[in-house]
Amino acid sequence: MSGMADLKTVLSEGGGVTRSLSLAEDAAQTIRGMILLEKLPPGTALPERDLAEALGVSRTPMREAIRLLAAEGLVQYTASRRPYVADPSLEEICDYLRVQGALEALAGELACAHASDAELREIDRLNRSIAEAAADEDDGRLAAFWADMEFHEAIVRAAGNDALIDTHQKYNARLWRARFMSSQRKVSLDSTRAEHAAIVSALAARDGAAASAALKQHLKTAEANIAQAMAERRAMAEG
Repeated sequence: MSGMADLKTVLSEGGGVTRSLSLAEDAAQTIRGMILLEKLPPGTALPERDLAEALGVSRTPMREAIRLLAAEGLVQYTASRRPYVADPSLEEICDYLRVQGALEALAGELACAHASDAELREIDRLNRSIAEAAADEDDGRLAAFWADMEFHEAIVRAAGNDALIDTHQKYNARLWRARFMSSQRKVSLDSTRAEHAAIVSALAARDGAAASAALKQHLKTAEANIAQAMAERRAMAEG
């Protein structure tokens, strides 16, 4: 993808920037959604000036937005410091997923011991909200994905361990694109829902060992889904 016209077309599909207290965060969220949906595919150049003009913001918040996305691993830089959409290898993704699996497994165990009943009810509600979000024909894919991420983040928060929450947040940001890719494989939707149900059930029973095992298995499934999704995309590109 190249040129100002292409960027304007793609970014306009995201509805533009919703103004809030931080234009940089707003711009980052718009570009983040386009990357997750692969409307800005891996390898796409992200010229700061063109992006700023396409989104109707100045170059200062756009520069900060790109910095935020780079910190999340969604954007990388060339040797000459030109940003582009990151394209991590399967090996890199799996390294992060295995650490994330260990973090979420620990979170499940701690949540069973420390979460309030209200927190566990909220986790159950968030799990049910994923299917409800997916039913939205217009924004379903992204909405369901963010609901899924909120479900996992709620479990980590319920663990009541600030160091764990902080570490999980950093790893999760770098795995958004990979986890989104996993969430889009329709053939695995039933198994994903079953795994979520097992997680919620273990938490409700305050069975730390079961919750830990269910969350670790869920991340292993994501690893397999991502490997398969990447193989399918390679086959399509070569075919």
